[in-house]
Amino acid sequence: MRDAVALQTRSNPDAVALVDAATDESWTYRELHDDVQTIAGQLAAAGVQRGDRVTVLMETRPAFVRLVFACARLGAVLVPLNARLATPELRAQAESVSPVVCICERDTEDTAVDLGPMPVLSVDTGGEAESLVARDPTEFEAADLAWADTRAVLFTSGTTGDPKPVRLTYGNFAASAVASAFRLGVLPDDRWLCPLSLYHMGGLSVVLRSALYGTTAVLTRGFDAESVGTALADYDCTGVSLVPTMLKRLLDERPEGLPDSLRFALVGGAPTPPDLVERAVDVGVPVCPTYGATETTSQVATLGPGEARHNPESVGRPLLGTEVTIVDDDGEPLPTGETGEIVVSGPTVTPGYLAGAATDERFGPHGLRTGDHGHLDDDGFLYVGGRQTDRIVTGGENVHPEEVAGVLRSHPGVADVAVVGVPDEEWGERVGALVVPVDEPGDLSQAALRAFCEDRLAGYKHPRTIRFVAELPRTPSGTVDRAAAVARLAEEN
Repeated sequence: MRDAVALQTRSNPDAVALVDAATDESWTYRELHDDVQTIAGQLAAAGVQRGDRVTVLMETRPAFVRLVFACARLGAVLVPLNARLATPELRAQAESVSPVVCICERDTEDTAVDLGPMPVLSVDTGGEAESLVARDPTEFEAADLAWADTRAVLFTSGTTGDPKPVRLTYGNFAASAVASAFRLGVLPDDRWLCPLSLYHMGGLSVVLRSALYGTTAVLTRGFDAESVGTALADYDCTGVSLVPTMLKRLLDERPEGLPDSLRFALVGGAPTPPDLVERAVDVGVPVCPTYGATETTSQVATLGPGEARHNPESVGRPLLGTEVTIVDDDGEPLPTGETGEIVVSGPTVTPGYLAGAATDERFGPHGLRTGDHGHLDDDGFLYVGGRQTDRIVTGGENVHPEEVAGVLRSHPGVADVAVVGVPDEEWGERVGALVVPVDEPGDLSQAALRAFCEDRLAGYKHPRTIRFVAELPRTPSGTVDRAAAVARLAEEN
């Protein structure tokens, strides 16, 4: 299972492993195996050895998939970098992992060269960088790997600070695939569509799980509602991974719903508004809100298909093998129903960050301290309410941003909202809200929103600063950029 493509080639060689929706090309497991063997030989010819870290600076495409499995066959550690980051950010990340080479494509070649003193190889030909695929592959011996060996290093989203490099093992990825299968199910003819970037956990998970299951991964080149909706139908996809914004745009594009072939629509990466969940359920979309993190190899808790109608505000029960503990500020477990920090343990949890100090800071007696807060109900369903570090303290009173955001989202004129704490000389912080209106901003007023909060929130929780925007600022992974939101609201002073 540590070389899933080789395993499937022995047992399932003619099954379709990969489809590129942009070109309608497809590869069986036998064909993908041969391509991976060639790429691994070309990496070996470039000097890559077991244990070396290989950075990849590319957007989603089949060549990226081949690299994912080629690194594993050599025993090299895959380090995907977010191609949308600025060069200084990428340079800092590359320096933190000490790679032996950076693999790029034509569109990212210039940036890759600027990352520092390391060889740069391109999966394309004709550019200034040396072409990896033009090299003659050399013979190599496939690595004999253990479950505890590091398969990849992924960076956290950096929503509340600098992105941290997370070490993830073969065992982490296998445990995550098994746990997800127990929750979502696996059928021999499954086709899981991936419009997410492979340098994020949500996208990489689709490719790795599909190979372990022996099913098909369908790639789209980024997200466009029309093309993704068409791909779902054209390839009879049974699963899809989305962030909430993608789901909303798909439903805007296809208000009648998504193809009947769909068994599950896994939605994560950011909180899924309950009204969006209900909208999807109403048109027959088997939406499965999920909560996870890079450090947990994706899913921690997920609503199963069919559960969303009855629990639209929940992210479901913890997955097989995952234990969730809710703790107070002192790290002590809280009773069922009480809100505190979410702590996760189990076989999907990273053994640690590359920086030991970060590991010591984030791990405690009950497992990984996520920095998110939430609660478990009597039936074991998890409800997530944002990050502990997002908590607003105004005049000595604690305010949870998602509670305020939930009230504002329930206003019929609000399409989306981000609630943050804005520095205030008198109160320490005041509650601020960036609001995306459904229609023109002139149709919705600050006074109307404040009046709407009157009977729904305690006075100290009311947003004191409100600003209307066309869209919320987001990090490259799609989560709300809270620092940018604070800066924009502070401009109102």
